[in-house]
Amino acid sequence: MNDKSIQRRHDLDWLRMLGVLLVFVYHSSRLYNVEDWNVKNNIWYPSVELWNLFATSFMMPLMFVISGASLFYALGKGGFGKFLKDKVLRLLIPLLVGALTHLSLQSYLWDKTHGLFNGNYFQYLPHYYPSSINWFGGHLWYLWYLFLFSLMLYPLFRWLRGRGQNFLSKLGGGLARTGVLYMLTVPFIALYALIDGDSPLMASNGGYPYIMYLWFVVLGFLITSDARIQEKIRLLRWVSLIGGLALSAGFAILYNLTADKETISAGLVIAVLMRVLGGWLSVLGFLGMGMQYLTAHTPRLNYASEAVLPFYVLHQTILLVVGYFVLQWGLPEALEWVITLAISFVGIMAIYEFAVRRFNLMRFLFGMKPLMNFAHPQNASAPAETSRSQ
Repeated sequence: MNDKSIQRRHDLDWLRMLGVLLVFVYHSSRLYNVEDWNVKNNIWYPSVELWNLFATSFMMPLMFVISGASLFYALGKGGFGKFLKDKVLRLLIPLLVGALTHLSLQSYLWDKTHGLFNGNYFQYLPHYYPSSINWFGGHLWYLWYLFLFSLMLYPLFRWLRGRGQNFLSKLGGGLARTGVLYMLTVPFIALYALIDGDSPLMASNGGYPYIMYLWFVVLGFLITSDARIQEKIRLLRWVSLIGGLALSAGFAILYNLTADKETISAGLVIAVLMRVLGGWLSVLGFLGMGMQYLTAHTPRLNYASEAVLPFYVLHQTILLVVGYFVLQWGLPEALEWVITLAISFVGIMAIYEFAVRRFNLMRFLFGMKPLMNFAHPQNASAPAETSRSQ
């Protein structure tokens, strides 16, 4: 494939932005679900728990698939040195900056709300530095694992983009078949069947074991490598989306009704199968919808695409801080949630606009390219920039 002929994938930009907004809404709802968190409402709601289970079926798989697609374009920009530098700047730097700065607020709120610390935030800082630094915790685990996966998969992806192009083309022809496309969940099912749930290999976050996200990155790369696969995804968009969302909703209901979630049972196995298949079909549905309807290039998209990574890095800390205070106001929970969501969104965007976007040092710390690069007309349409907001 001639890299010069590749046009920027605006659908991936739209989906990345919508995916991060979904993560933002999901995290705001965790104030009211059953699972423990840094800040919690006194009452939890079954409906919110169902929403959380439903959303996690496809939320992070979509993010990793989009990242895999971005890697396809990133590999067309140069050798390993350039690739590594890009991943360090876009993923590792904002991860480390977050761990050394605002993640201390998340840690403080956890200890304070769980009765582990009674002082104020500034009194807490000596406890956080240096022994309790949350290097890979919180919501930034996504950046860490994407960085690792990118390095692990580089040799394979580099070969597929070079000497393995014929193999990649033949593979694309096979994957473009409807049945094969939908059966790409088999590796996930095999992992659940062959590996003990208590094994370190099955350590999870965001609804799935980390190891499964590696396969989602591979799938994103493979999908993007072949126009035949993308056309099939586009044609099947409604079938995939409706089927995927229905299965994901069915999983949420069935799993929530399963009293014993530690012992393998027929109901639990069916629920897991529904989640895996429903999650993948939902991702295919979203990708197909993006290819069909989200192709417009607008100034708002340019702004949002640049803001995605800083928004993601900041969002959970701001949500927790705002939620901590709003939950003390004694308002109806629905109103609390709306106020928390609105204040957090405005706060995040204000920090981005006035403290991050305009200053090259802050842009560097948040994984953004310097302002001078965006001023260059050639960079505005560079296809490889699809990877800049991973």
